[in-house]
Amino acid sequence: MFYVYIIKSISTNQVYIGFTNNLKRRLNEHNSDDGIYTSKYAPWKLVSLFGFNRIKLAMNFERYLKSGSGRAFTKKHFL
Repeated sequence: MFYVYIIKSISTNQVYIGFTNNLKRRLNEHNSDDGIYTSKYAPWKLVSLFGFNRIKLAMNFERYLKSGSGRAFTKKHFL
């Protein structure tokens, strides 16, 4: 299973959209010093999660959510 996720920083309200096949490991990375971008905004909480059977669908959905219209859609429906 492949996942597209939206997380939000508890301290600064920063939003991050990502893709993974191991959600638990990836969230631990975001909340530790492993992430170059995300470590400075830790701690993070999971806001939304979308599961896909095919990697290509997950990658396309992540790309959409990171686009201008995808960010607007995310803000309106998930945040």
